[in-house]
Amino acid sequence: MKDKKKKKSKDEVISAASTVESSGSVGSVARVTEIIASSPTSFEDAVAVGVARACKTLQNVTGAWVQDQKVDVADGKITAFRVNLKVTFILND
Repeated sequence: MKDKKKKKSKDEVISAASTVESSGSVGSVARVTEIIASSPTSFEDAVAVGVARACKTLQNVTGAWVQDQKVDVADGKITAFRVNLKVTFILND
């Protein structure tokens, strides 16, 4: 029987600090949020659209990774490229 990993929530708070100072205080805390973006052109363009839109709303975006990709098809042709992105941003103090 396979072990099933617990699925992480849509908005996951990352509590691991990037650095720990000698005083024991945390250097930074990041948060990850999930967004879906699409483009009629390509997966690469869908990622660019998603990151650009995330940066309009979120401050301190530091990275993103593609969790999933899919295409929409109509009449045997691809009509949209979709990506599910996890966007990381640093929380303000």
